[in-house]
Amino acid sequence: MSLNDDLTAVQRCLDELVRSVTRLEDRVGAGGLEIRRVRTDADHLRESLALLRDTAPGAERPRPEMVPVPDAPYNSALWSDVDDEGLGARDRHAP
Repeated sequence: MSLNDDLTAVQRCLDELVRSVTRLEDRVGAGGLEIRRVRTDADHLRESLALLRDTAPGAERPRPEMVPVPDAPYNSALWSDVDDEGLGARDRHAP
């Protein structure tokens, strides 16, 4: 098994743990200290796995979605009702 496969398997197990804790909260109530500790521990495990996935050598990381930015200038009509930042309103002057 590759590192990525192991991390994915652990993620699936943690997801199932979180679902089980949610069902358990529904049965015993979410107000008790013990169930809150279990919920917090499960959340910490998920955060720790995310950190491990981000820092593990050779692990595949999801790439951020690329957003294309056009080269054409923006339509100036989009900005007709706003003030120039830091310069004040067009029809007023600084004190």
